[in-house]
Amino acid sequence: MKRCLPERAGFTLIELLIVLAIIALLMTLALPEYFHSIDTSKDKILAQNLHVTRIAIDQFYGDQGRYPDSLQEMVDKHYLRSLPFDPVTDSATTWHIVPPPDEQLPGNVYDLKSGADGTNRDGKPYEEY
Repeated sequence: MKRCLPERAGFTLIELLIVLAIIALLMTLALPEYFHSIDTSKDKILAQNLHVTRIAIDQFYGDQGRYPDSLQEMVDKHYLRSLPFDPVTDSATTWHIVPPPDEQLPGNVYDLKSGADGTNRDGKPYEEY
């Protein structure tokens, strides 16, 4: 006795191509917004890291009566948990250290600027953060 097996259902090539075309269309709409959000978050993290580090420099000056000689000194004396990270350059060693404007003030770290080249999405140079 011969059994009748039902035909196996499957997708045709046209159906698969249509699904892939829809996925590709959705990706072209979503990816630019995704990359924009990554750039925006890097800018915000950079601004926050600079803000926190500048507050720590001021606290160091208030406590010690002088500016720190290096960022590492601030970590060693527990004003910072670790060296600040620049998300734009993807490094903690590319900072531009600004010395005190008055040469009579002791210490080397008066301010901190990003070492990143270029501008953010609004056209503001990173070195002006």
